[in-house]
Amino acid sequence: MPLLPRKGVLAVAAVIDVAMQGPGHPISAKTLAARHGLPPRHLEPVLQALVRCGILKGIRGPRGGYELAHERRRVMQRFVRLDASRHNPGAGLGLALVAAIVELHSGQISLEDNAPGLSVLIQLGLAA
Repeated sequence: MPLLPRKGVLAVAAVIDVAMQGPGHPISAKTLAARHGLPPRHLEPVLQALVRCGILKGIRGPRGGYELAHERRRVMQRFVRLDASRHNPGAGLGLALVAAIVELHSGQISLEDNAPGLSVLIQLGLAA
């Protein structure tokens, strides 16, 4: 009896494969599927689930594919500025403050690709 279901093993293998590409080099679902000897339709739901969980990010377009999403999560830390925004003024505190306020109100914050840009979704609990 396997310790992980087949889709779990595929998810781990896909994340490792994507991580080996390095930042800035997305890998297509077709390429990933070929490397693992699968039809793309079998791997695509696994990749989409990894995107929804915030482990991978999907990049659209002819040179698109999948990359690790960890870089996006770093913007929630204090004094962090991602490379693409270093030429803009700021101290890197904005989203860290927002995240702290959302946490104090028992809410959730998620970051999603807005192609182009970033979409920030904030969900706050109802007041008792």
